[in-house]
Amino acid sequence: MRFLVDENTGVVVSRWLRNLGHEVFSVYEEARGTDDDIILQKAFDENWILITSDKDFGEKVYRERQPHCGVIFLRLQDERSVNKVAVLQRLLESYPDQLAYNFVVVTEKRVRFAK
Repeated sequence: MRFLVDENTGVVVSRWLRNLGHEVFSVYEEARGTDDDIILQKAFDENWILITSDKDFGEKVYRERQPHCGVIFLRLQDERSVNKVAVLQRLLESYPDQLAYNFVVVTEKRVRFAK
């Protein structure tokens, strides 16, 4: 899969996804400080699934109706990298075919596909 990992998600997640064989664009490593609108547009234009902890992307997708190729919104109590990786691992194992073109809200205990 192709993932665009937002700056706030971190480099550990990016490296972990690469080690699994996924194609990854890391905002933290390659475009630090990029505006959210540009990130979402890049993800759409280049067919990336965005992984973020930034609530602003929900607003951009739902209120502003900006197009996307998939958004994974991490809404975690524990923001440590090890927890992000564990949550994403469960998500990728359980829902690999449902991530593209969906807005997915993920917590430590729940996965919700927002409408």
